[in-house]
Amino acid sequence: MSPTTIPLDHLVPEYIKHFEAYIPSKPDDELKKLYGCDPLYRLNNNENPLGPPPAAKAVLEHFAAQKAAIYPSGDAYHLRQALAEKFDLDPDQFLVGNGANEVIAFVIKAFCQKGDNIVTADKTFAVYEWIAEFSGFSARLTPLSDFGFDADAMLEAIDERTKILFVCNPNNPTGTHWNRKQLINFMDQVDGRQIVVIDEAYCEFVENEDFPDGMELLRQYPNLVVFRTFSKMYALAGLRIGYLAGSLEVVDIIRRTCVVYSVNTLAQNAALKALNDDQHIQRTRNHIRQEKARLLPLLEKLGLKYQSGEGCFVMIHLPMSDTLAYRKLMAKGVMIRSMTGFRFPNWIRVSIGSTKAMTAFAQSLTEIIK
Repeated sequence: MSPTTIPLDHLVPEYIKHFEAYIPSKPDDELKKLYGCDPLYRLNNNENPLGPPPAAKAVLEHFAAQKAAIYPSGDAYHLRQALAEKFDLDPDQFLVGNGANEVIAFVIKAFCQKGDNIVTADKTFAVYEWIAEFSGFSARLTPLSDFGFDADAMLEAIDERTKILFVCNPNNPTGTHWNRKQLINFMDQVDGRQIVVIDEAYCEFVENEDFPDGMELLRQYPNLVVFRTFSKMYALAGLRIGYLAGSLEVVDIIRRTCVVYSVNTLAQNAALKALNDDQHIQRTRNHIRQEKARLLPLLEKLGLKYQSGEGCFVMIHLPMSDTLAYRKLMAKGVMIRSMTGFRFPNWIRVSIGSTKAMTAFAQSLTEIIK
């Protein structure tokens, strides 16, 4: 039998048959040819326009080629030691993964079995839902309330097969967040019956003083798991490195699902150097604040509704299809995120980029609106 005619239907689980693959955007060189634009400003992935901290840049610039032949630390030993020192926790309370997607998968695989479900919001980082569903588990989605996670709706969605609750704080793409009182109240009501994951991918951007520090709450709630990443604030998205923290007991269980050697040496070394650069965090916050202060008045002048909270992005409601707006902006060399996939039709999300990129976006947006 020819390989092209092998019957696969009996081999593929039903939940995979009905799951659509995520198709990423083409590389910049291909997009430039496709849309006839040059330069191309990427304002679609919430990347840090300042780049990595100086010490992390030095690691990248001076990486010895011969080290590429040697396997990395299988459990990111030195990075876990540094994380433990920074947050005053035990190194064994941390697991490092190949980006946030992998640590999400670690947790779901560790606690879910056939018939189980997770609970999260319907308009948030979609990977919680995707990984649950293509792993054969169901995702119970609750609507946002005023662009934020609805704690009561999430609690009501829990049943006897709910294993994990995912809360993105601050939320991507809306920038809303639960304050300390809201999060503690939620944890108290869950009362240890489920694992609660607080995804703090954008926590370093938050300037609001009422924002809760998930790392501190780990001491109070042994069922809490905290996600963080080096992709956003620390600008190491291309190296794919994120981590989770939890109680020793919970992390010991999650560790059993980990794939060792999944985080490369360069990523581990760069993250180690980036971790404690507070000046980089402040420089980035200043830039984001300044560029938002330029962008938001323009949106008001154009009569556009927008949602701007914490984080390095702004959502904008347009008087046209978001996919049409995407094409129009791409033709002008500006790439944004259309939000239909986030269940926000006719909205776009724009990442705060360099001043030059934001100027190009402002001009392009004005032209397609007028």
